[in-house]
Amino acid sequence: METPVINVGIMTCEAVSFVFNEAYIHTETGTPALGEQRALWVDGKIVYKGKLYPELFFEPSGPDSSFDLRAVTIGVDFHWQRQEDQRFKGALNLVATEKGIVTINQVDVEEYLTSVISSEMSANASRELLKAHAVISRSWLLAQVEKNFNLGGSATPYESCYRDDETLIRWYDREDHELFDVCADDHCQRYQGITRASNPIVREVIEETRGEVLMDNDGTICDARFSKCCGGVTEKFENCWEPVPHAYLTALRDSEAPAYPDLTDEREAEQWIRTSPEAFCNTTDQEILSQVLNRYDQETADFYRWKVAYTQAELSGLVRRKTGIDFGPIIDLVPLERGSSGRIARLRIVGVRRSFTIGKELEIRRTLSETHLYSSAFVVDKEDVRLGIPSRFVLTGAGWGHGVGLCQIGAAVMGANGYSYREILAHYFPGASVEERY
Repeated sequence: METPVINVGIMTCEAVSFVFNEAYIHTETGTPALGEQRALWVDGKIVYKGKLYPELFFEPSGPDSSFDLRAVTIGVDFHWQRQEDQRFKGALNLVATEKGIVTINQVDVEEYLTSVISSEMSANASRELLKAHAVISRSWLLAQVEKNFNLGGSATPYESCYRDDETLIRWYDREDHELFDVCADDHCQRYQGITRASNPIVREVIEETRGEVLMDNDGTICDARFSKCCGGVTEKFENCWEPVPHAYLTALRDSEAPAYPDLTDEREAEQWIRTSPEAFCNTTDQEILSQVLNRYDQETADFYRWKVAYTQAELSGLVRRKTGIDFGPIIDLVPLERGSSGRIARLRIVGVRRSFTIGKELEIRRTLSETHLYSSAFVVDKEDVRLGIPSRFVLTGAGWGHGVGLCQIGAAVMGANGYSYREILAHYFPGASVEERY
């Protein structure tokens, strides 16, 4: 089987500035393009070199041809969001939509993975960690393509958003994309072209694991997920996304000792979150953390356990902006349902004027932060309560991200402790097997 080719959505904007470092061929006209280029979005069309197009496709003239995209936004809606110029191999596709020009990079899977591994963590991470990440990133990618194919191009048989007068339950997944297979940001997997793929070790581990994927016992490719830090116990897939359990994406203790408390119980969850239990991902070893966290990720110092405080004015204003609902002063934040890791799946926001329930975990994180709350595994302390209305809220939380599947910091510690990549994968994806797909 040949290496698959995928389409990666890089950005959507009204003007695209790009540079062909070697000759690229405009497929519609057959003419070569080289150097600085610019395309504008006007009245739902692309203006390029004085002509209107619904779509532009440029093919590389050789295997080492590359192009640069100017001012690509990374870390969309996160606290470290910024813009940078990025370089890519493969083809460039520009598509006019109602929202602007969608910029798509068509590239083979192994080249894509070389960037993802270097973008998701430091290229100086241990070889076993990099191998493990190569396998899960490849598995996740091909599982999404396979799922979309099996669904005949339809997004999903499940509605990702339910809303009535009292409740909003919403989850976010790659099915949000229609023009391409995956996006380039944390919504899918960080992909920043060959900008990040600077370490030859990454290319070596990609080649050493070429075609390897995690397979479920029913013969399908595992929808392998990962997050920065599980907080000590991993979360079940169905508590974050569609209601379909996966045996390999279940609850497990991130340590050699398998036992863990029932964190769906509020009292157990509170005790767990307010303490700092032993776990692979409970580390302050800067050498290990620097293997996992890129420079902008290291701007976040607390991840295993953290605190965020809001005044009444800050919280009520934030929630009103994020939900579009005027709760008045906030009286309480009440967990109605917790998942296996202690992450809240349904949260009741109680205000003076009204109450409303939100879920799932990412909706909660987006509602309670200007960017993203580190996780939805938190407990709430109300301070200086006057006439039943708190003046201050303190959220004490655990973990960074959704907590499903591989815990990147925990896996880094396992790699530093001598575990092989197959042992790391067996720990985080119980029952799955590593097989060569192509």
